[in-house]
Amino acid sequence: MSASIFIEPVYLLACVSFILALKRMSRPQTAASGMVFAGLAMAAAIAVTFAIPGMQNFALMGIAMALGGGVAYYAAKKVAMTGMPQMVAIYNGMGGGAAGAIGALELLRGASGITGAFSAAGGIIGAVSISGSVIAFLKLQGWMREKAIVYPLQKASNLALLAAALVAGAFCAAHPSHEILTVFFLLSTAFGFLMTIPIGGADMPVVISLYNALTGVAVALDGFAIGNFAMMVAGTLVGAAGSLLTLLMAKAMNRSIPSILFGGFGATEQETGDIAGSLKSIEPSDAALMLGYAGKVIVIPGYGLAVAQAQQKVKELMDALEAKGVTVKFGIHPVAGRMPGHMDVLLAEAKVPYDRLFDRDEINAEFSNADVALVIGANDVVNPSAHRAGSPLYGMPILDAEQAKNVIVLKRGKGKGFAGIENELFYKDNTRMLYGDAQESVSKLIQALKDV
Repeated sequence: MSASIFIEPVYLLACVSFILALKRMSRPQTAASGMVFAGLAMAAAIAVTFAIPGMQNFALMGIAMALGGGVAYYAAKKVAMTGMPQMVAIYNGMGGGAAGAIGALELLRGASGITGAFSAAGGIIGAVSISGSVIAFLKLQGWMREKAIVYPLQKASNLALLAAALVAGAFCAAHPSHEILTVFFLLSTAFGFLMTIPIGGADMPVVISLYNALTGVAVALDGFAIGNFAMMVAGTLVGAAGSLLTLLMAKAMNRSIPSILFGGFGATEQETGDIAGSLKSIEPSDAALMLGYAGKVIVIPGYGLAVAQAQQKVKELMDALEAKGVTVKFGIHPVAGRMPGHMDVLLAEAKVPYDRLFDRDEINAEFSNADVALVIGANDVVNPSAHRAGSPLYGMPILDAEQAKNVIVLKRGKGKGFAGIENELFYKDNTRMLYGDAQESVSKLIQALKDV
């Protein structure tokens, strides 16, 4: 009995498993098991692929898989949570590059007609995904200027480049040749680079989601081109989930998808003008006194918490406050940190109970009856200027920390947020600033609470 008869049934089971895994990944409590479930399904799909009739170069594929798997395992074990966004970006880009390579190979084999169209479409989307993801990685890693890079006629030149790539792709699908294929992928790759450089660091959560969706679409198109059922379904799932997440992230930041594609995304101008009020500092002992006698405290984590690796200390602070009868909740903004779910993962790592985590829509109504809003390393997501017309942040849904009776902000220094503007919350009469590394500051609060 030929082993090839098991290919389609295993693919089908793998696809069903992907759907179930995706469902489990929608909740923090089951996300880890969902990842394991998806990984096992992918391993089964890869294993059965070796049984496809005509498959060759098993040794070469084995070496490639061993090298790639080894590097990925080592990197995943070593990367800190603060480096997770850029790791996600580059690994997602690798998926896009693989999809682009499959499209290129099919075109080199002479694919034409509808198969050639699918191959060309997968090729251009995959090329854009890998080149854009590389820029995202470089910006997040700090190896490239994080702020938006803009230049004259940027939108027009990007559109012209995209149009040229599409024309070259159409020629490849109709009349495949090495020369046109080379031009096609050079144009596609260049468009991915130039589409991403005008995007600032604050907008990277949306960018990562967008390229994740593009990679899924490219894989699905390649699946149609080569007739691989598993690639069709898996790619469609990734594309659909990534597209939905991109829309949600864009809405959370008050951005539009067209501005991502055509340049200028995240290129906001710095706000000018004086802010009423002044920055008022507080000592850890006074902040601990305020927290210890509070009835309700809402903690708002941000990227500064991730940089300081303060999540374990925050859990200790929560335990110390609850031991004194204080109700502690966490308000999570969807784009706090540098990728969707960044804060949820950090707090889950520190064993903060899931029932303490609330998204923006759930927690905003509670700030008005909170005694203290404790902001740890967050900036733009709590800036009240988002409610004021004329601000670069205008329209961006934020956590309404300003409505709490008191606000304590843990911040390393007096710098601005990713958007490049001052935070009006910091100048409010009910706000006090506790400067220093977040982990050290929280440790001082825990120590001072012992005397309250």
